[in-house]
Amino acid sequence: MKKQADAKVTIEMDRGERRLYDRLRAGFVAKRPGRRSGPRDLLLLLPDLTVLLMRLLRDDRVPLGGKALAVLSIGYVLSPLDLMPTFLFGPIGLLDDLFVVTAALSRLLNYVHPDVVRSHWSGQGDALDAIQRATEWSETQLRSVLGRLVPRLLRR
Repeated sequence: MKKQADAKVTIEMDRGERRLYDRLRAGFVAKRPGRRSGPRDLLLLLPDLTVLLMRLLRDDRVPLGGKALAVLSIGYVLSPLDLMPTFLFGPIGLLDDLFVVTAALSRLLNYVHPDVVRSHWSGQGDALDAIQRATEWSETQLRSVLGRLVPRLLRR
């Protein structure tokens, strides 16, 4: 009998055992084994990261400072007052929320074991990989905007 090193184990839970958000998300994101994330997955990244923050907020293994950071970040996402209001800018208005959430999660990862973060992840793939990709994208976008904005302000 050969042993397969790449064999995946899938654990199926009945509907009562799955979290509400996980059930809602499963209705929006179709499972496509072997294919890269599509636009629907990218649109769901902000909710996935925000739900991750909410779940970490309730975890006893997260220190008080990390919980305070999570509360502030979730408050910003839920607040109608944004730097870029969604009702004015549409989906682009969610970018500032994504910046705040990814910055909070990046900071929180310094104080929480990665397995704690992974245990609360609902998104596809590895939680740490998703956070890293979102953080790198946020930092690149922020540098780009600041790189154009700061020289203009200094000229005035």
